[in-house]
Formats: sequence, C-alpha cells, structure tokens
Amino acid sequence: MRYVNFYESPLGRLLLAADENGLCGLWFDGQKYFADGLDSDHEEKNIAVFDQTRRWLDIYFDGRRPDFMPPLNFVGTEFQRRVWRLLLMIPRGATMTYGALARAINMKSARAIGGAVARNKISIIVPCHRVIGSNGKLIGYSAGVDKKLKLLELEGVKINS
Repeated sequence: MRYVNFYESPLGRLLLAADENGLCGLWFDGQKYFADGLDSDHEEKNIAVFDQTRRWLDIYFDGRRPDFMPPLNFVGTEFQRRVWRLLLMIPRGATMTYGALARAINMKSARAIGGAVARNKISIIVPCHRVIGSNGKLIGYSAGVDKKLKLLELEGVKINS
C-alpha cells in the first residue's frame, strides 16, 4: 500500500508518497511527471516517514544541511536507480553536468542521463536540481528552471546568467 501526504514549501506545495520501504515520491504540484508511478490505490495518511521528510525539508528550507536522510525507496528501472543514487553524491552547494554524470558511470550518452534525472521521483532530497548543462547554464528541471534556480540559491550556488 502506498500513502500520500503534503508539505507546503516556500516554493509551492509538495506531494509526498511512501510505502512500507520508505519515501518513493516527492513532487511539486503540477511539475512534469507529477505523481509518476503513483497508482490509484493509495491512501492519504500521515506515517512516520512523512514526519521525517517534513523535518528534513524544514531544515533544508531554513538554509541548513540536514544531518539525516529519511528512508528512500527508489521505484524505477535499474539504470534510473543507479543515476538517482549518483545524484545523492552531489554535495549541497555544488553542481555537476549531465556529461560528468555520464562519465561517472562510464556512459557516453548525457542524453540518457538527462532522461533518468528528469524522471527522479524524489525531488529536492535526491538533488536533481544540482545537475546543469555543460556550459554551466540551468537547463531541464521538471518543476521549472525558476524553482531550480531558487533551490540552488538556497544552497549558496552562484549561477552564471
């Protein structure tokens, strides 16, 4: 059984989804791929992982670095899960290009990486917003480049316009 709940962030409402294995979704309302993979058989309920996720998000949006991680349950292909685990290694305040991500897992296609990054189901916590274009420009964020910029600014990243 999957459960859902909500979080009101400074950048808009977030839908949280979890099952018995952990958080499996965190989407901005209206973003591309919103609630991707969330079946219609779910229940709105507050469970412990949502309390942990809200606490993590409160710390994050307060401009601090959370010192814990809510339990995560990556639901996707093996390739997607591999890319999403790699995203977790990008430190707060840093960015990485799609090409650098591809090289990190011995792939030639930054485009394939981009597809997996775009389908990240756990926004913010799995920091797909830290991935930028090879020219240092902000590109490709499912919730919109404006939100990507605000998340990076919150983390102290300076982006060249």
